[in-house]
Amino acid sequence: MLFKRLLPVFFAVAVSCSAYAQKLVRLPNLDKEWSQDYPPFRIAGNLYYVGTYELAAYLVATPQGHVLINTGLDDSAPLIRAHVEKLGFKIKDIKILLTNQAHFDHVGAMAAIKEASGAQMMVSAKDAPSMADGGNSDYVMGGKGPMFLPVKAGRLLHDRDTIQLGGTAIVMLDHPGHTRGSCSFLIDVKDERQTYRVLIANMPSILDETKLAGMPGYPEVGKDYAYTLKAMKGLQFDLWLAAHASQFRLHKKHQPGDAYQPEVFKDRAGYDAALEALTKAYQKKLNDK
Repeated sequence: MLFKRLLPVFFAVAVSCSAYAQKLVRLPNLDKEWSQDYPPFRIAGNLYYVGTYELAAYLVATPQGHVLINTGLDDSAPLIRAHVEKLGFKIKDIKILLTNQAHFDHVGAMAAIKEASGAQMMVSAKDAPSMADGGNSDYVMGGKGPMFLPVKAGRLLHDRDTIQLGGTAIVMLDHPGHTRGSCSFLIDVKDERQTYRVLIANMPSILDETKLAGMPGYPEVGKDYAYTLKAMKGLQFDLWLAAHASQFRLHKKHQPGDAYQPEVFKDRAGYDAALEALTKAYQKKLNDK
């Protein structure tokens, strides 16, 4: 019912993009939880969760406008808008769009949100080509045509670049491997009690088709995964989140209707354990013939 009520809001976007959308590569058997609704909530300070049950999207609200990180699948645009408005904000006030990675499950609705808001897309320089061709140049998934509506970057980001808006600073961390331009974000947010350093991590999972010895479109993929795993182990933060809700065990830490509890997202032990499991998966794949 939620999608049916909100689809007219994006009708103009759908009409303008429909001819292109018909050409998109459709991937079958997607997990229903990727599109399933999940009530938005305040994570810490001016940072909010506005994604689906599994695909995380984050709103950073400031007095000078807002930043949206990730959008989920292409059918999630009305849902994200509903979540933003339920929290008391407006889609038109989104000024900057970011993503952890240029894969269809994290940027599928980016073109629609960009057109509805007029926001500037900022993306890792190494993922900008994939964003611009709808994922067709992705080193694993590409080559069969676009999987999402293309979005041209307004600003190219590099390791340790800072995005500033309304007194909030977001630092981009280059964590390549899953895509060439996969990245994480560090944000300092403040509530009535304290300041929290929040990591929004792009966890370096490895797709089955990836060959760590090198791929035609990404010869240094194995080296980049090794770099990312080492770099992420050295990060310091107070709270951590990720591009997928299951990666940081959102549903064990927060239930719809729970009171504001930033501390449930501390969990350094959970972060270290997740990285250790990914390191073991990397080593196993590296050793497999």
